[in-house]
Amino acid sequence: MSDTERHTISVLVDNEAGVLARVIGLFSGRGYNIESLTVAEVDAANALSRITVVTVGTPMIIEQIKAQLDRLVPVHRVVDLTNEGAYVERELALVKVKASGNRRVESLRIADIFRARAIDSTAASFVFEISGSTEKLDAFIGLMEPLGLVDVSRTGVAAIARGTEGL
Repeated sequence: MSDTERHTISVLVDNEAGVLARVIGLFSGRGYNIESLTVAEVDAANALSRITVVTVGTPMIIEQIKAQLDRLVPVHRVVDLTNEGAYVERELALVKVKASGNRRVESLRIADIFRARAIDSTAASFVFEISGSTEKLDAFIGLMEPLGLVDVSRTGVAAIARGTEGL
């Protein structure tokens, strides 16, 4: 059996009630896992939304996912950004750290290295905002754990192809 691969898939859909549920149902009904999911309206005039899904599977499973997504009625276009060429992928996280003394100073030093911004501060805690690749966020969060990590909220991956073509 071939190895699993991580794929970022963009899906252009009608912005109407129930569309996201149908897309999610396709994944859950077949036992496919979603690592990350983001959705937002991208074209108000034409009532279109973009769903970005990060999933893992064998090449055969990824092809099945794309084919099944393409068959859903409200879907206009399915693009596997991982296979289509160069693309940009980012994620945003809010990271709350409870720290005092040296741990407080160390959390600020690490945040500076990762270009995270302190967007909230109390005498005993910080909330940092950080954006970048999933791996960068994972590394930052991992370094904050021993310093007093309290909570994390992540947006999920937003991705777009490089170049002049649109979805």
